[in-house]
Amino acid sequence: MSKAIHEAMVNQAMAALKADVNNIKAKRGTQFKIADAQPYVDAVNGMKAVDNELPEVIALHVDSVNAHYEILKSLTDTVRPEDDPFVEHYQTGPIMEILYEEQPDFKASVKKFIDAIPANRALIGREAARLYGGLYGPTCVVDFALSPGSTANVVNRVLAGLDIPKDHKKTILAAKSFGMTTSYGLGASFKASVEAGKTLDAALDDEIATLQMIYDTPSEAQTKLMLGHNLGGHGGHSSFDTAEYQKQYKERMKPTIKAALAKGVHPGNVVCVPAYCVGDVAHHNSQTMFNFAQDPIIMAIFEAHTAALESTLNRGLEQGFKNEYGPVGLAVGTGAALMAYEFLLDYMPIPSIIELLVNRFHNMVAMNPNRDSAAELHNVDMMMSIWRGWNILKPKPLGKGGELDGVKIDLGPIDTHDVLANIHRYTYPPCAITQRVGTMLKFADFPCLLTSEPVTATMLTHVVALHPESASFPYRIDKDWGATEYRFINTGLGMKAPAPTRWLATSNAPPACKVAHVIARP
Repeated sequence: MSKAIHEAMVNQAMAALKADVNNIKAKRGTQFKIADAQPYVDAVNGMKAVDNELPEVIALHVDSVNAHYEILKSLTDTVRPEDDPFVEHYQTGPIMEILYEEQPDFKASVKKFIDAIPANRALIGREAARLYGGLYGPTCVVDFALSPGSTANVVNRVLAGLDIPKDHKKTILAAKSFGMTTSYGLGASFKASVEAGKTLDAALDDEIATLQMIYDTPSEAQTKLMLGHNLGGHGGHSSFDTAEYQKQYKERMKPTIKAALAKGVHPGNVVCVPAYCVGDVAHHNSQTMFNFAQDPIIMAIFEAHTAALESTLNRGLEQGFKNEYGPVGLAVGTGAALMAYEFLLDYMPIPSIIELLVNRFHNMVAMNPNRDSAAELHNVDMMMSIWRGWNILKPKPLGKGGELDGVKIDLGPIDTHDVLANIHRYTYPPCAITQRVGTMLKFADFPCLLTSEPVTATMLTHVVALHPESASFPYRIDKDWGATEYRFINTGLGMKAPAPTRWLATSNAPPACKVAHVIARP
């Protein structure tokens, strides 16, 4: 594997992240304008295919970011906080509609899938009820993996018994994993209908109709969902015309999509690559973020973690990566270790943080049954990250001794950052033992630049560019995500096939996950 590819992955990914962090530091506390995201767009425009990477895959990423940015600028000056989480959900729908037009056989398969949804009424009803009642504990309903409680998990199980080409199954599944066909998460219609006074049977009818709608008319469905979201009690989406955005995005991206398909890029990659990269325009660079980063400790953590990640990735380059997955694994593992390290510096047991968040989830279910379906999804990211990070930091042989594949994680930028090294200056000085914990709990709601999304989005585009013909998403792995470590395990949950075998419906890969980490109940 060429070192040039690894260098491109690291340098281009860090350019994207540093553009965000530097921009946020300069603009925090100000009124966000779409044009404020220009530094991120400039960084993305520096992405290039190297060696044997397919340029048409890189174009899916770069062209999507530019289309997103320019269309938003033409439609609005800003995006209000209530609307910004959803800006990365307007891309996959139009791309799916392009595929419907370009590949009639794929559209026919999607029609069979849509027709199969009501045929799986019992499955969908059971999963919606489990989510409503909190059976699985904290979940990520829009997870990129096939975790219990995720929309992708149920989509995969509906596809399992369907007689359509396997590549079509992979594309349909990918479109609700790394691809984001609308903002909808499984069970939301069911829960809302029950809380509105409908019978369980009528609520299930609504759930099935919504699941069919997001695949049948995805752009129209997204507009309908956004007009009704009422986040924070401030009414539906109002920042820009979502129908017009999707219309323009479809027109702008159609040549890029067709060029990628003509070069043999798997449609499952085509629906994913353009979506995961756009969120830094009006979401990670946004009014929400400019508000969030006013906290000096928040900003210090952004700076220190970015420096630590860059240093560690450069150590990986010096040592040499075995393959293209090496930089991705090191980036994700380093981010996790750095997050765990913040808690450990405040003497906080990682299991106690996870238990706190799990217990809070069950209290939320009892206190707010009509909670947002995605309320705890970033809490799940935090639990997964600090659980993984703690096991990386623990001394050998209990853990990995702060190393990943022989690369020592650089914790120095955290230890030496002026704010973090003098945390007592931001509280009652003799009692400065909870400042990092308090700040990290804020990140439990918004960890996107610590995990780090622009880094993984950039690196994964390069991975796809090396393997364009194979559907890369969703990942069929054991997430080892922390929340399930403290639960009694039921390997079957009344189903014939345990969780590890379920992805076989869409993949020839052997199961590689452990039941205890993938499916659990409180």
